[in-house]
Amino acid sequence: MAPRRTDGVPVETVYVISVAAELAGVHPQTLRIYERRGLVTPGRTSGGNRRYSEADIARLKRVAELAAEGMNLEGIRHVMQLEDEIAQLRALVVQLQEQLTGRTSTEVLRGELVPLRQAVAVFRERPSIFNKDRY
Repeated sequence: MAPRRTDGVPVETVYVISVAAELAGVHPQTLRIYERRGLVTPGRTSGGNRRYSEADIARLKRVAELAAEGMNLEGIRHVMQLEDEIAQLRALVVQLQEQLTGRTSTEVLRGELVPLRQAVAVFRERPSIFNKDRY
């Protein structure tokens, strides 16, 4: 099975630049510009030819969406960097929640965690700091 990113998109590099450009709906020269600007990093063959994966194609389509909304390439790079960071953080949150859930249930079963009862105190009189006559 091909390696996959956290969102399930295969990362196997299979498309040459002309096919990737057609799939992404851009000119091959645009792909080279995107690579120079750090928006996409295609794989390389031993001969140095670019090979694009499904993940690269999805990324190129996202770049095209942002460009169509009027964003410049530097803005697109920044947005995509933030989107990547968000995806990583979400994966980390899920992982930590799974660890916490497993750990907490184990600790409760062993009696290490004891549930606390909480009470609410209600005051009958208003605290003096709220009295208008005070000043």
